Amino acid sequence: MNQAPKQSVWIVDDDDSVRWVLEKAMQRDGMHVRGFADPHAALDELALERPDVLITDIRMPGMDGLEFSSHIAAMNIDLPIIVITAHTDLDSAVAAYQSGAFEYLPKPFDVDDAVSLVNRAAAAGRARKAGGAAEITRGMSGMVGQAPAMQDVFRTIGRLSRASMTVLITGESGTGKELVARALHEHSPRVNAPFVALNTTAIAAELLESELFGHERGAFTGADRQRIGRFEQAHGGTLFLDEIGDMSTDLQTRLLRVLAEGEFYRVGGQKAIHVDVRIIAATNQNLETAVQEGRFREDLYHRLNVMRINTPPLRERREDIPMLVSHYLEKSSDELGVPRKSISDEALRLLTRFDWPGNVRQLVNATRRMIVTSPGNEICASDVPAEIAGTASKDRSSAWTSELSRWAASRLANGSATPLLDDAQPQFEKALIVAALQAAGGRKQDAARLLGWGRNTLTRKIKDLGLG
Repeated sequence: MNQAPKQSVWIVDDDDSVRWVLEKAMQRDGMHVRGFADPHAALDELALERPDVLITDIRMPGMDGLEFSSHIAAMNIDLPIIVITAHTDLDSAVAAYQSGAFEYLPKPFDVDDAVSLVNRAAAAGRARKAGGAAEITRGMSGMVGQAPAMQDVFRTIGRLSRASMTVLITGESGTGKELVARALHEHSPRVNAPFVALNTTAIAAELLESELFGHERGAFTGADRQRIGRFEQAHGGTLFLDEIGDMSTDLQTRLLRVLAEGEFYRVGGQKAIHVDVRIIAATNQNLETAVQEGRFREDLYHRLNVMRINTPPLRERREDIPMLVSHYLEKSSDELGVPRKSISDEALRLLTRFDWPGNVRQLVNATRRMIVTSPGNEICASDVPAEIAGTASKDRSSAWTSELSRWAASRLANGSATPLLDDAQPQFEKALIVAALQAAGGRKQDAARLLGWGRNTLTRKIKDLGLG
């Protein structure tokens, strides 16, 4: 029985220690390894022989890894390239794919993972010999993250950047689903066409059909002119439908027809409108459960779930919190027109320890608040909002319950005729509603989830308590 040939791997990196570690790891796995400190030398050698896989750093003096990869592509060499990068933003990830890379490897990396990746790259290189390299369109995005779950998101966006297939984005509220949708658009062949976003829960159910498909003049009372809907606005580009799980079954049927046939009728219209639109949908619901319960059409679910991306909650990517805080502190100071501020290590520890039920959206609101309210040039632990800092949480809990007990005892001692709950409960609910709305950035659906209510219940309470 013939043994499989050993992989031939070249490592191009000006860092001697990185080259040494990778060379030893690859050699232990039985690979033939050559190391190059200078990419120009590697290019000269590529004219004479070809490895099975090439590993290159993204940052090197004289010629960076992406330029190096571009030179290889210009030589018409079909070679799996793994790009090593210490940068953890989406642009670096997609740029690696743009340059023809098979995969990128963010620092710090595990050497066993690197070996496994080389073996996969070599196998893929053998399988794609007749296929040719993929062409990727460049875009722009400010997404950042070094957590493995976010790196998976970046990789998926990079791999989808040459396609226009339908994508379903799932994840909790506030995790950045619209940012992912915009990144998918910006890193796609449709980047120069419109990106149109619609939160289906922000439009009254009776108006959503007209919002999506438009209407003809006289289609209903008040329709005094023709209106172009979101589908037509997005022609040639991308339509992002947020909170798709809350769409009515009638609209689900119409959406399914558009996805299947690529055409629709305006409300009150007789002429079929043809559109070329990429659909990206998002939801914080479990659509599989909604299908089982009959709240969401199974055929529409399968139409939307061609590719899926899950945005991780912030509590599952705590290592990204310092980076996100720094990013949004800088952004918030620019937006608010106030001087930029640093943040102390203790304050950062408090922020990292917090569970962030409102996810990145809540973190953004917190950074804006701290930028405005902190008196000095450095945000200290005392400047972190109390509900986030968790300072003396047990003391605060006993303090408010003790105060409530004293208030109740006083009312009873004074012979109040009004039942205690009639006085206390509305104030108690007001305080909780205000806190939830602040944490959710004013989004009622998210605030309702934080309170454990349905959205309709929260809307009714806001009206009854005079908070609207």
